[in-house]
Amino acid sequence: MMSKTGIIASILSITLAVSLTAATAMAKPIEISFSNMFPPSHIHGQLGQEYCDEIEKRTDGRVKMTYYPGGSLISPPQTYSAIVDGITDMGFSVLGYSRGVFPALEAIDLPMGYKSGIQATKIINAFYEKFQPKELNKIKVMFFTAHGPGLIHSKDPIRTLEDIRGMKVRCYGFSVKVVEALGAVPVAMAQNQAYEALQKGVCDATLVPIEALKGWKQGEVINYTTETYSIGYTSGLYLFMNKDKWADLPADIQAIFEQVNKEWMVKYGEAWDTSDQEGREFTLELGNEIISLSPEENKRWADVVAPVIDTWVKEASKKGLPAQEYVDFLREAVKTY
Repeated sequence: MMSKTGIIASILSITLAVSLTAATAMAKPIEISFSNMFPPSHIHGQLGQEYCDEIEKRTDGRVKMTYYPGGSLISPPQTYSAIVDGITDMGFSVLGYSRGVFPALEAIDLPMGYKSGIQATKIINAFYEKFQPKELNKIKVMFFTAHGPGLIHSKDPIRTLEDIRGMKVRCYGFSVKVVEALGAVPVAMAQNQAYEALQKGVCDATLVPIEALKGWKQGEVINYTTETYSIGYTSGLYLFMNKDKWADLPADIQAIFEQVNKEWMVKYGEAWDTSDQEGREFTLELGNEIISLSPEENKRWADVVAPVIDTWVKEASKKGLPAQEYVDFLREAVKTY
C-alpha cells in the first residue's frame, strides 16, 4: 500500500500537471482568420493588415490573426457565405456581390449623389444603427464602409449622355440598374476581373470610384474619366465575423475588437478619399483625360437615372421593407453629412 506521504506526493503531482495543462491552454492564443478581397498593395489591403496587427497588439498576443489579402483564401463574391459557414472567421468584401442577400442595404447603393468616401461611410453606418436590418442576423457586424462617388472611366471619350449609349460597362450589384438607365449594356463582374476585361475589350468602360484607377491599376487600360457626380453612387462594403466565433470570444476581447472597429471605420472612410485623390493623380500622370460635365449635362444624367430610385422603392416595398423611409433617410443624410 502507498504511504500517506506517497499519496500526498501523488496528489500534488496530479494537481501540478493539471495546473500546467490549464496554463498551457490559457497561453494558447485564439486564432482568427481574416479574408480580404483587396490586394496587399491596395490601401485597403494595407489597412486590413494594420487591423490585424492592432488586434494582436491590444490583446497582448491572446489573439493571433491570420491574414489572407487579395482573395487568396476566399473569392470576393463568396466571402459572405464563407463567413456564415465558418470557412473564414472574418471577411471584408462588397455587399453587392451577394445579390438578393441584403435587400435593405441595397438602398445604400442607390445613386444619391454621394460626394466622398468619409461621407458615404458615415451614412452607411448610421443607416445600420437606425434600421438594424434583419438580413444581418447570421453574422456579427464589425463595421461598414462605403467608397467615394462612382464615376465612368472609358476607352473612348464620354462627353454627353448620347456617348455612353450602347457601350459595354463593367458594373456589379445594384449599379447594373444605373448602367441600364443610362442606355448602356451592363457587364456584371467583380472588381478583380475588371482590368483584364477592359484590356481585352470585353468592356468599353467601367463604373467605379476613381481610386480604382491606381488601386486596381485600371488607369492603365482606360483613356478617359467622366465626372458624373450627379449620379454619384456608392457601394457598401463590410467587415463581418462568424457569429459563433464572436460568441466564443471572452468579453474583454470583444471589447477590444469593438474599439478597434470604431477607429478603423474612420480610417477606411478617410482612406477612400485619400485613394481617390491618388487615383486622380495616377490617371493624369498616365496622360488620361478627365472630363467635367456642365451643370446642364449633369442634370440630364440625374434625370435619366432618377426613375431607378423610384422603381427600387416600389419593388422593395413589395418585399415588406420600409423602402421610402430608407430613401428619405439617405437623402437627408447626404445633405447632413
